[in-house]
Amino acid sequence: MEKTDRRSAFKKLGMGVAAILGVGTVKAMGKESKPKKEVVGEIVQDKKIPLFSGAVKHGNTLYVAGKGAHFEGDIKSHTDHVLKEIEKELVKNGSSMDKVLKVNVYLHDLEDYHGMNSVYRGRFGENPPVRTTVAVYGGVPGDSLVEIDCIAAID
Repeated sequence: MEKTDRRSAFKKLGMGVAAILGVGTVKAMGKESKPKKEVVGEIVQDKKIPLFSGAVKHGNTLYVAGKGAHFEGDIKSHTDHVLKEIEKELVKNGSSMDKVLKVNVYLHDLEDYHGMNSVYRGRFGENPPVRTTVAVYGGVPGDSLVEIDCIAAID
């Protein structure tokens, strides 16, 4: 009987060690795979205090802050400029216009809706993102006639 008890004790001890090591491995794997916020764009400051980030990655998602066009021009030139700036930010961070999931368009004047659409149309590929378009009471900050932000996937 002594041999059986010793063998049983070693078996239980071995299973206990394996269980402890297995749980530790699962916990370590879980910690590594959790996405975390990473600022990847310029941090805009106000009086030397961080105000907002130009772009933030979290996991496989990229959030791009609103881009405007602060120069003289019409809605078409402003929309073209803003979309090009968004595309630069997307490419710089491993995404593209085809991978944009959500777009928010803020217009200085709702009368510019059709002009903005004429430039916007087709810029996001065959499967465009969902979009919200609003005219902002009081206008878009700065001299821009349009401001656009987006959320995109990253591969």
